[in-house]
Amino acid sequence: MTAAVPEAAARWAALAADPVERIPAPHIEYAQLAPILIVLGAAILGVLVEAFVPRRSRYVVQVFLTVAAIASAFAAVVGLAAGGYGSTKARIAAMGAIAVDGPSLFLQGTILLASVVAVFTFAERRLDHTGHLAAEGAAADAASSGRADSFAAQAASVPGSDSEKAAVRAGFATTEVYPLALFAIAGMLIFPAANDLLTLFVALEVFSLPLYLLCALARRRRLLSQEAAVKYFLLGAFSSAFLLFGIALIYGYAGSVSYARIADVVDGTVTSVDPALAGTMGNDALLLIGAALLLMGLLFKVGAVPFHMWTPDVYQGAPTPITGFMAAATKVAAFGALLRLLYVALPGLRWDWRPVMWGVAIVTMLAGAVIAVTQTDVKRLLAYSSVAHAGFILAGVIATSEEGVSSVLFYLVAYSFVTIGAFAVVTLVRDAGGEATHLSKWAGLGRRSPLVAAVFAVFLLAFAGIPLTSGFSGKFAVFKAAAEGGAGALVVVGVISSAIAAFFYVRVIVLMFFSEPKADGPSVAVPSPLTMVTIAVGVAVTVVLGVAPQYFLDLAGQASVFAR
Repeated sequence: MTAAVPEAAARWAALAADPVERIPAPHIEYAQLAPILIVLGAAILGVLVEAFVPRRSRYVVQVFLTVAAIASAFAAVVGLAAGGYGSTKARIAAMGAIAVDGPSLFLQGTILLASVVAVFTFAERRLDHTGHLAAEGAAADAASSGRADSFAAQAASVPGSDSEKAAVRAGFATTEVYPLALFAIAGMLIFPAANDLLTLFVALEVFSLPLYLLCALARRRRLLSQEAAVKYFLLGAFSSAFLLFGIALIYGYAGSVSYARIADVVDGTVTSVDPALAGTMGNDALLLIGAALLLMGLLFKVGAVPFHMWTPDVYQGAPTPITGFMAAATKVAAFGALLRLLYVALPGLRWDWRPVMWGVAIVTMLAGAVIAVTQTDVKRLLAYSSVAHAGFILAGVIATSEEGVSSVLFYLVAYSFVTIGAFAVVTLVRDAGGEATHLSKWAGLGRRSPLVAAVFAVFLLAFAGIPLTSGFSGKFAVFKAAAEGGAGALVVVGVISSAIAAFFYVRVIVLMFFSEPKADGPSVAVPSPLTMVTIAVGVAVTVVLGVAPQYFLDLAGQASVFAR
């Protein structure tokens, strides 16, 4: 006992004398992580703005800060790509945690571009002039400023309460949505670039928690909005738990959370075994169950069947600008993470996960298309449309080739801008209760407002995959990659699902242009230039990617190689 004391003291003395050797400092490549750090820094600044900037000035400061941060982060992504990090200089940064390669930079750029146009819809303040609370039966006066955005005047107030009425009359605005959105965007930037399972989980939580809050902040129909947020939170918590349990099992199998190490253990090329995990390393049961749980967590975020049940309720209840943001950016981030997991960590398990993904893709395409036919609410229709599109994108994932990766990247770009544009149009069609989302109220919209109806028709035709739209180019790319990868039967199912989906898209177009408008029908609000820009960008991307897609297909092809 007494001999052990000097020995322990000697060890502590040695550690104190040479701490650098014993505890090496982490090596962080800050320049290569600049897009993520810029957005995170701006999010923290946004929180400080809420604390110290006067209420009347917060809106302008937050919008400027958010747009500037996203633009700066996109410039950093372009700089990294121009510097070769998207191809020849691709590497693993942050001590193996973050991949800086073609797919991660391409997806990060897509997320940032989609986010900046989505933020423009957040900042729209000309649509809801009354600011009253029709859905909960309150009769508050108009906001003193005469302007109101899509978010609750005071998020902490009980719907319909006196405190909420007072907040509406005072013209309060929930400008906290901007730092919350920035935190979500930062998590989305990390998610497709995560190169180990712990970073993947942390990124998932970083972007999921702000989204749960944002879904509950609708100005109108607040109870529906809060219900949607609770459903999203509870189901999201379950999916996170499945993902985390899968990470634990994969760690027991491989002795590491690093994608490269997992791939080596799966391939049987590992040269060292952790003595503490010698009893479980290489256990195929842990691998298969762990991989299944990981896929469950990611397929929930993608919105694939049977993990799609949250999608229609959340899309309908959330503020429409948040719905557009979620539908686009979350799907981009989730598919990026799914691609990296399957192509980098589990390529040796291809013969096990491909049949499962086949089944998921087929059920997702058919269920999304068939159930959408029965919908009578525009936002729920677009929700089931997004489920069907998740199935189409999975066809590209199943291709297991560089062409499959590039087709998925291209499809995500095309889908993102069409989706944000479509939901931006939904915010314009309004009645006394706010947004008029029931399909019956859209009857005759083409006669009442031909331009708005025509723009929405363009987006619907792109969703349907009609030639000369981005939807056609995207579907052609993923189906071509799937067919070349031996999934011809999946392509046949995809074409059938597309035909079914085309029915309900065309039905809405016929309703708008060939039905008589109702006398008490909704009006079309005149938006500010912010929403106009969002819709114009959506239409431009839809047409350009449909008419001249080759440059962007080549760009996606150059960005389709993962760093390992």
